[in-house]
Amino acid sequence: MISVITPVYNGERFIESCLQNVIDQQCAGVEHIIIDAGSKDKTVDIIKQYADRYSHIRWISEPDQGQSDAMNKGIAMARGEILGILNVDDYYEPNVLNHIVEIFETLAEPSLLVGNCNVWDADGFRGLNEPSKLKFTDLLLGRRINPYPLNPSAYFYHASLHQVAGLYDVNEHYAMDYDFLFRAVQVAHLKYVDETWGNFRVIQGTKTFSDSQTGQGARRVRRLIRTYRKDLPWFQRLKVTVIFELDRILDQVSYFSKHSQELVPKLQAKLSRSGT
Repeated sequence: MISVITPVYNGERFIESCLQNVIDQQCAGVEHIIIDAGSKDKTVDIIKQYADRYSHIRWISEPDQGQSDAMNKGIAMARGEILGILNVDDYYEPNVLNHIVEIFETLAEPSLLVGNCNVWDADGFRGLNEPSKLKFTDLLLGRRINPYPLNPSAYFYHASLHQVAGLYDVNEHYAMDYDFLFRAVQVAHLKYVDETWGNFRVIQGTKTFSDSQTGQGARRVRRLIRTYRKDLPWFQRLKVTVIFELDRILDQVSYFSKHSQELVPKLQAKLSRSGT
């Protein structure tokens, strides 16, 4: 069985399409676990309507400590040996779940199985996430050099992986999936399949959009990378650090050169206010 876990809070905008997306997979061996944090809008009403009609939907609604806590609750409820996290505003490509179940029949336990993910914004298709290199040292180079899996709609893993990699960090409310991946790739059997399985929406009104607009998301991932590369032997740590930091500097130089006309006046105004 495959257990799809969806954490949600005040998600009436997306919850129906999320539920329907899993139904449309027509996967006989799926359960869809909805962990609602006590929504104040119509989210729970919609969940109830669907749960009354479809027996594969299981749900609870109660306060929690954030998205990580909600996902951990879903993991505790899950009956499947395969887990997938589907955020309420994301969705699977057609017939993905049956295909995932078939692939897992050939995989050693615990495995992390990763595919590609479409990324969408308000203007339409933004790009394809193709995280083909999944080793720990690959991910520590950063997504500009080796793209890591951007969204859990495009990866699945054995539930037993949590026994060795741990659960999602309840103190992390934004980058919890990246934090888990950095731990998971160190202990799991890794398999990448060059197929598109998930769809990740970065649109206004979502937590991801707000985080990306402020630049906080990128800074959180950089902090995680710097924390986890401390686990490497010194020579590997040095190599990864030099490559990562050099790429970051080159990215900043490139950004400044492309936006100098708007950035220079702002910098001059800031220096003027400071009396420099």
